[in-house]
Amino acid sequence: MARNEEKAQSMLNRFITLKNEEKKKPKERRPFLASECRDLAEADKWRQQIMREIGRKVADIQNEGLGEHRLRDLNDEINKLIREKSHWERRIIELGGPNYAKHSAKMTDLEGNIVDVPNPSGRGPGYRYFGAAKKLPGVRELFEKPPELKKRRSRYDIFKRIDASYYGYRDDEDGILEKLEGPSESQMRAQALKEWQMMEDIKKEARRSVKSGDVAGATEVTPTTILFEGEEDVVDEERRAKEKESRMEEEEFVVHVPLPDEKEIERMVVEKKKMELLSKYTSDNLLEEQIEAKAMLNVQR
Repeated sequence: MARNEEKAQSMLNRFITLKNEEKKKPKERRPFLASECRDLAEADKWRQQIMREIGRKVADIQNEGLGEHRLRDLNDEINKLIREKSHWERRIIELGGPNYAKHSAKMTDLEGNIVDVPNPSGRGPGYRYFGAAKKLPGVRELFEKPPELKKRRSRYDIFKRIDASYYGYRDDEDGILEKLEGPSESQMRAQALKEWQMMEDIKKEARRSVKSGDVAGATEVTPTTILFEGEEDVVDEERRAKEKESRMEEEEFVVHVPLPDEKEIERMVVEKKKMELLSKYTSDNLLEEQIEAKAMLNVQR
């Protein structure tokens, strides 16, 4: 037992001694450039240190009471550490280590939105906002979604959706319309046929009554003849008017006034054109004197 206690005591002593020696050593600083590191374990150690600093500062930036300036400074420091972390991750890959950037998830807020404003140059990650920094003046507007503008449909889009069904050409394809309108159609056909048959019977009876009255010379008038007497008079009157018009067309039209022949018409047209030309290029007095001279000499042209 005594031997074990001595061993433990000696190990504890060594541990305490090593700790005291570490405290006496100056604190090792992280290299300014990741390319200066030649050891993979050292590079991974500095990356872990940067991750701890990022986590601590992200926890501090959640406090909205720090003030606008302090929040902006903290957000700038976090973005600077994120860029430095990416440098160390690339250095780790160069030294043969794992690719941490490939498996890292995108940074999002509680609502699932990516807290990243794209870099205008297109190179490297954009500027990110964390915690209370997203509620600062001028930053809140960056994460607000603009209202969706409802695009008005054009006339082309409206007519593009119109097909034969819109105009009712396919209403009877399912057979429902035929079942609903079939009985009504047959009933309307029967009604129309019945009315036509009734009118035909009345017309036959009227013709029979008129013929029997002409042959027998009877003066008796039946209700049927009273109903169609006006129709017969109208038909007779129309027939007489047509016959009169045909006779007038057949009669020869006699003209009591002598009509000019073709030569006379041509002479009159030439004379009229000549007078128009004279009136255009001569004065009115000269034209009157010319007409008087022709009248005195009995000249037709």
